[in-house]
Amino acid sequence: MTLLVGFRGGADDLSGLELAATLARSSGVPLEILSVVPASWPTPIAGAADRDFARWSSEQGDAAVREAEKLVAEICPDLETTTRWTSSRSVATGLLDAVAEAGADMIVIGSRSDAGHGQVNVGSIASRLLHSSRVPVALATRGYHQSEAARVRRVTCAFRGDESSLSTLERTAIICTEVGAELRVATFAVRGRTMYPPEVGVAAEDAVLHAWLEQAGRAQVDAVEGLKATGTAPEALTTVVGAGRSWTAALDAVGWERDDVLVVGSSREGRLERLFLGSSATKIVRHSPVPVIVVP
Repeated sequence: MTLLVGFRGGADDLSGLELAATLARSSGVPLEILSVVPASWPTPIAGAADRDFARWSSEQGDAAVREAEKLVAEICPDLETTTRWTSSRSVATGLLDAVAEAGADMIVIGSRSDAGHGQVNVGSIASRLLHSSRVPVALATRGYHQSEAARVRRVTCAFRGDESSLSTLERTAIICTEVGAELRVATFAVRGRTMYPPEVGVAAEDAVLHAWLEQAGRAQVDAVEGLKATGTAPEALTTVVGAGRSWTAALDAVGWERDDVLVVGSSREGRLERLFLGSSATKIVRHSPVPVIVVP
């Protein structure tokens, strides 16, 4: 297994590299750091401008590699790492091509520069990866930072109660057992806005939400029993339901630790073996206060 992290030279935020180091250290796998620089347009005869652009692109790649190697010595000197650059028409295409060529098992990237501190911002690169990648994609929160010895201690798996999320939970449980992390099964619920004037009573939506939460709790219990029956349940296993009037409130309701990560499964409506987020999963990702791993 190898983790592939996209690295942009000169960036003021190193959250992607920091998260990749934490994940690689937790799982004991090598880390490949890749910088993608612009590729020139293919032309039958390269002119002076084309050669100048190719030279500039190569210089940018070499500079990014030197910067990445320096940061590796500071952030994760204990890890097995390789650092290189490649040219491509887009960053997302370069990362996807690298996965296909090298057989990486996960892509790790940071959030967009305009994301608020501690938030996940799905920019154009992440959006392309989340619609095209055949391997899990890990998204760091803006400003994510950990110590040199940091590891993932708890993994929260977003659970809907359907077959797709059950499959995600089973995969997550196996990984938690392998890396010695705690598993938390979480279901999130958002209370809808009450109509005014209410035609069915002000407590109607509260009753619906309460009934749904009870159903979610039973689904969690059944899922946990299934994990125990197959021997895939990690030693530390808990369940929680977060409810609120917004997605932010629902996620905040369950509480988070600094060394947590959130796992979200892609929609069953997506293309075969590729990531695709449904509306609820997208909102969970965008409002997560911790790094998110989206799995096919």
